[in-house]
Amino acid sequence: MREIIFDTETTGLSPDEGHRMVEIGCIEMVGRMATGRTFHAFFNPQMPMPPEAERVHGHSDAFLADKPLFHERAGELLEFLGDAQLVAHNAGFDMRFVNAELARIELPPIPMARVVDTVAMARSKFPGSPASLDALCKRFGVDRSHRVLHGALLDAELLAQVYIELTGGRQIGLGLADDSDAASSGTPARPRLIPAVQRPHRLPRQFVATAEELAVHQEFLAKIKQPLWLSKR
Repeated sequence: MREIIFDTETTGLSPDEGHRMVEIGCIEMVGRMATGRTFHAFFNPQMPMPPEAERVHGHSDAFLADKPLFHERAGELLEFLGDAQLVAHNAGFDMRFVNAELARIELPPIPMARVVDTVAMARSKFPGSPASLDALCKRFGVDRSHRVLHGALLDAELLAQVYIELTGGRQIGLGLADDSDAASSGTPARPRLIPAVQRPHRLPRQFVATAEELAVHQEFLAKIKQPLWLSKR
């Protein structure tokens, strides 16, 4: 199954208040494995960047001034998304901005039925526990040390790792990974062999009771009344 893990950065919290999307980052996954294909774009929001938003992602007016408008790259974005299932963290937030941008250029919205919300997944799986991306990275041991500021592509990469863990880890089924040549030629896939781990040979341990331990054991046995092993059949 083809899935797109994505994240956005914006000028504010609500498109209903005129805020715009300024960045989107998308990661393609097939069978819960990243393919290496991504889509990443910055957009000129045609409005000043509020200081509180800039503190979150670091995108200034000067940085975004020469970036394309959304409509200039909308076709590329929609082509990359295709009909794949979409995955986002707090998906309602991201989808409101994506659909608001599509509405501005008179394109139909993407239905929420196509979108998986990893916040809802995390709250269902770990009720009462923090469900932020940072908290889930910490829970699953995902390295986020390079995440100084929010960034759409970086956060999508982190979310892809979290999503794999939320859906059961790398081994989510009994299927074998496709061989790269087989995938391109249409021939049956071959299982990939996992190399054996080489460890130094160790002699088996000898477990022998000491004379003192044997004496204590015999003393314990003597206290048992009518032991079964001495009873007559």
